[in-house]
This record gives sequence, C-alpha cells and structure tokens, in this order.
Amino acid sequence: MLLNLPEKRYYSIGELAKAFNVNASLIRFWDKEFDEINPKKNAKGDRMFRPDDVQTLQLIYHLVKERGFTLEGAKVHLKENKKKTLDNFGIVTKLEGIKNKLQELKKGL
Repeated sequence: MLLNLPEKRYYSIGELAKAFNVNASLIRFWDKEFDEINPKKNAKGDRMFRPDDVQTLQLIYHLVKERGFTLEGAKVHLKENKKKTLDNFGIVTKLEGIKNKLQELKKGL
C-alpha cells in the first residue's frame, strides 16, 4: 500500500487513519499492541507519529490486512525478522511506486 503523505516530521493519528483508510481506533490499538511503534505525545496527550513509526504501521497493515497474519503472528514476525522484513518491504514499496509511474506513462502514450 502506497501512502499519499507529505514529508513531515510528525503525523497525527487522524492523518494516518485517513491515509490507511481505517478508523483512528485501529491505529491506537496497534500502537498499544506493537512495541515497535513509539509515537511521541504532545502536551494534550495526542499521539504524533514519526516517519519510522509510519513505516512500521505500513508493515503491520501489510502483514495483517493484505497477507492475513493474525496479530500474534505479525508480532512474532516483526520481532524475529524486523530488519530484514522492513528492508524487503521498503524495496517492494518502492518497486510498486515505480510500477505505478510506468503504468501512468504507458497510459499517456
């Protein structure tokens, strides 16, 4: 899943919920369930997610929603293979972006 998010230091939970097309409560739930997500909280207590948190959320979304992992399965997968999985996921995401751009160019011909 490619997200249409602008380059920022922090993203609100609302921005992420809209980008992932899910409820903010799901993002909140994943934040509590997965130790790999560590958003900062502002003075009001609102979660502010950094780009690395967004990348981890993308990976969790991919594992749970697209590949059908259970939450426990996704947790185990992340703990055992986090570095390798993030690297592979990053490569796949970039390739999907390139594929989409090429398809757009092809349509324009």
